[in-house]
Order: sequence, then C-alpha cells, then structure tokens
Amino acid sequence: MRPPQGVPPAAVAATLPADLPPDWPHRSASRCIDVGAQRWHVQVFGAPGPRAGIVLLHGAGASAHSWRDIAPALAQGARVIVPDLPGHGWTGRPVAAHGLSLPGMATLLAELLRALDVDRPVLVGHSAGAAVAARMALDGQVEPALVIGLNGAWLPPAGQGRWFYEPLARVLALNPLVPHLVAWSARRRTPVERLVASTGSRLNARGVELYARLVGRSGHVAAVMAMMAAWDLRPLLRDLPRLRAPLHLLVADGDLTVPPQASAAARRCVPQAGWQTLRGLGHLAHEEAPEVVLEPLRALLDGLAQRLDGA
Repeated sequence: MRPPQGVPPAAVAATLPADLPPDWPHRSASRCIDVGAQRWHVQVFGAPGPRAGIVLLHGAGASAHSWRDIAPALAQGARVIVPDLPGHGWTGRPVAAHGLSLPGMATLLAELLRALDVDRPVLVGHSAGAAVAARMALDGQVEPALVIGLNGAWLPPAGQGRWFYEPLARVLALNPLVPHLVAWSARRRTPVERLVASTGSRLNARGVELYARLVGRSGHVAAVMAMMAAWDLRPLLRDLPRLRAPLHLLVADGDLTVPPQASAAARRCVPQAGWQTLRGLGHLAHEEAPEVVLEPLRALLDGLAQRLDGA
C-alpha cells in the first residue's frame, strides 16, 4: 500500500509479523508493509534528513538481522530502510514464480521503495543484495545516488560448479521435504556453525544462533532454494557496463563464499568503480567486524553528502 498523502512514509503499516520473536534484533524498528500482493517485513531506522536515504540489502539465506550493527549506526540525519528480501525471513514469498528470479526480486523491491517514497537512495547490497541493487538501477526502476557492493555476487558459480550447482538447486527446490529436513537439521546448531565457518567469517554465539533460528524456518529455506534455482547472473554481468550510478566495491580478502575475483570481474565491467579491500575478513564481514565495515561506509556517505551540497 502507498502512504496516504502527507503522511510520513515511516508511518506506513506499524503492525509486526505475528511470529517475529520478541528478542529478534531491533524488533521495535520492524513493521509489515503490503505493496500489491506482496507482504514485506521491513525495519526502518532514523528519519528523513539532509542525507540521502540508505537501503541495506542482505544476501541469499540471510535477513535484515545481518545489518543489526550497521543500520542504527548509519541512521544519523538519514532514514535507513532494511527489508527482508522476498521469501526471506518474515517477508512473504512472491505469488508469481518469477518473483524469486533476479529481475523479479528487483521489480518487487523497487515497488516497495516507491511505496515508501524513497528517492535517489544509497543502495548498499551484501552478496546477492548487491546484484539486486544493480539490477534495479540497470532496469531504470530506481535512480540511486550510489551503489555499494559488499562482497557482491556478480558472477555465477565458476567452471564445472555451475553445471552441477544449478540443476541440483532446481531439483532440491522441487522437493517439498528438503526445506523441512534442512530446518530440522538447523536446530542441532552444528550444521549452521559449519555453514558460517565455510564463509570465511567468524561470528559470535549470538550471530550463529540467529542464523540457526532463521534456517529453522522451512518457508525461508524453501524460498532460498527456489531463488537459487531461479537466478541467472550472466545477464547482470553482461549489462553492468551500462550502469550509470556510481559504484563502489568493498571486498573481503578472506571471502570463501564469493571470492574477490567476482568483484574484480565487476570492476572490469565498470572500470571507474571504487574499490576497498577489507583485510582478514570473510563473506559476512559486516557481521563479524561491523566497525571495520562502517568506516568506509561512513566515508562514502560523507563524500556523497559533500558532492550533493556542492552541486
């Protein structure tokens, strides 16, 4: 639904998801928002101010919780919007099957931002969230002031992995038992600890617990598997040279999930893109060392504010 005329966008739909845990990070910032047939879980921090609005997009298999230490820190003179992506966390699964494809997710998210009256935002995407941000901009659905990719998923799995991974993802997505088995397994915590460790990041016990609870939701797991089966990143890489918005890449050199070569490929497509290496961190850099990631984010936002003031 669109905000009534004259009502601040942040006032839209103050209800909470019925099963959102009472101790979920920043529960007080959460709300449900209906845009057409799509129900969203969104967390909103700060208020409209002199800075451009900031939209934080999580990666595949995560939720808004992954920005728990970043979002409130950026909400100084700006509104920070952190949605659960379609099918993830407490955002509903899209009605249309193509809603979990990359273009489909980009379209749905752009509709949400229009409903929230977000204009010329800074889009910060982690992993798959970076691909969604770029797709929105490339398709002319959003005109971002800046796109920041943190360990962006710019490339499909390389080599033989792609030919094995994509058919496997499709088979798993079609099996209704698989999400329930994954959710059941997650309750034992050890598989989730291994999964987090495989990213090259080290999270504290609370971070692992949050992922275990998230992966314990069979609907979340089913949507993530369907997304994996539906995504094709090759058109994104083909189209990246057309990106008009400024692009900056934050790249963890210890990322074992999306290696730095993926960001290097994106930079070859957009040679003017900025680059900063996050040394000693893995794929979940913003969760294992939020202060390290906040430093370049703040610098980029300060630089953007100065350019806008001087325009």
